[in-house]
Amino acid sequence: MKFMLMMHAPRGTGDWQVMSWAPQDLKAHIRFMKDLNVELVAAGQLVGATGRGTPAVTDGPFPEAKEFLAGYWIVEVDRPEDAYRIAAKASSAPGKGGVPLNMAIEVRQVMSAPPVEA
Repeated sequence: MKFMLMMHAPRGTGDWQVMSWAPQDLKAHIRFMKDLNVELVAAGQLVGATGRGTPAVTDGPFPEAKEFLAGYWIVEVDRPEDAYRIAAKASSAPGKGGVPLNMAIEVRQVMSAPPVEA
């Protein structure tokens, strides 16, 4: 089963403004995320991932959002509980002063095609 784990960050002046963190706090956060990705690769669970620090905001045909997608993982796991466990670990990433962010991570199952018969 594939799941997308989406890390949303608020816009504006919220605490989740990584570019205003002390350099050592930002480095610790990035190291945590890189280590998590290495762990997922070693477990054969990581399908894809990406993250952003500061979003580019432009006018477009869509209404303005109060948050943006700061990063995501696509994981392949045997049970939904495994995706929730990974999301919980990602949520505990260190923030300012090393305090866990406890950020919300949205977990959604990704549709898959039926297996191809050989």
